[in-house]
Amino acid sequence: MKILVIGSGGREHTLVWKLAQSKKVQKIYTAPGNAGTALYGDNVDIKVDEIDTLIEFAQAEKIDLTVVGPEAPLMLGIVDRFETEGLPVFGPTRKAAQLEGSKIFAKQLMAANDIPTADFTICSIRAETEAAVADKVFPYVIKVDGLAAGKGALIIKNEADLEEALDEIWTQKKFGNAGERILIEDFLTGEELSIFAITDGERYVLMAPAQDHKRAFDDDKGPNTGGMGAYAPAPLGSPAVLKEVEKQVIQPTLAAMRAEGCPYRGVLYCGLMIDHGQPSVVEFNARFGDPEAQVTIPLIGSDLVDVLLQVAQGNLNPATFQLRDEVAACVIMASGGYPGSYTKGKPIEGIGEELESENSIVFMAGVAYRDHQFVTSGGRVLGVTRLADDLAAAIAGAYDRIAGIHFEAAHFRKDIGKKGLRRLQQE
Repeated sequence: MKILVIGSGGREHTLVWKLAQSKKVQKIYTAPGNAGTALYGDNVDIKVDEIDTLIEFAQAEKIDLTVVGPEAPLMLGIVDRFETEGLPVFGPTRKAAQLEGSKIFAKQLMAANDIPTADFTICSIRAETEAAVADKVFPYVIKVDGLAAGKGALIIKNEADLEEALDEIWTQKKFGNAGERILIEDFLTGEELSIFAITDGERYVLMAPAQDHKRAFDDDKGPNTGGMGAYAPAPLGSPAVLKEVEKQVIQPTLAAMRAEGCPYRGVLYCGLMIDHGQPSVVEFNARFGDPEAQVTIPLIGSDLVDVLLQVAQGNLNPATFQLRDEVAACVIMASGGYPGSYTKGKPIEGIGEELESENSIVFMAGVAYRDHQFVTSGGRVLGVTRLADDLAAAIAGAYDRIAGIHFEAAHFRKDIGKKGLRRLQQE
């Protein structure tokens, strides 16, 4: 089989790494890819939003399966276009991807189908927003409707936060079209958990429950990022909690999407808040998370090619899906200044050509290869994932490998998995 993976981040490197393990794979292409994906196949100089060119490439190379990594091409209808051309593709259609592309669509769907989530108000202008929050008790959350690279949810703790949010959304138009409509949501209490369901629209399988670390600095301080590390399975995702997530979130969401006339096929990312064992949906995403992919995908014991192809063909067989009985932890190394401004082109030492050693894997994201040297080319540069028999060993192993990797002004959190270890001690 020939496979095309679309994207250029750590998630795509992880997908390519796993797909390359299948004996059924003859060749993997990644568009546009990064220095990590290039080690397992050919990078193709096509951007993720150049759908016509991607279709032409898939047809010319007789691609057997295309896997869409990031959200942007999904919102542009890449799956619809590929399917129209008779090209097998893994991912939701444009209409189904609205679960991520429009927070208002997702909220209204949840409200209509009794799927637990925070109460909300929809606003379209500043005056309407000011009226809606006039008597609202802090804290609460303001979210822009559309895609905002993970930075469209603003926690409002006081009047200063509110004024800054109103200015960014309505005066500066910082979020562009994504901020033409907004949600005002009640603040959910509890602890965050990420659940990923791979589904053909009716049947589904669950990946290992994961917990991400969004804030830039230790103890969940600093600005939001795309994610500074993750671990799986998270102890918070107990069998009892997963049962409630399936019953209250996944099953009714898939049923609601079928009723909407847009069955959801692909991976459904449920960003949840768990409070006393009960889930509430914070958000849905229409793709594998990043960095959650770096811990959940390595824990899949099945041939990932089989699973993704079954979904693309609409005939997922849950009985063939297995998880490894291990724990994975991933620590992200970022450029100094991220998620703000940062400098690219810093040489990276300590990786070498061999990315895997002693159950640890280096997954590259913002990395390029120039003049026989890996160099930084993005904010989140790379992630080190370690598999082990228990969480403590996985975390320790990831940090051991991190200690041997260096680039100027490198930054990483030193408390990845701390909440999980604390929960295990309480059990």
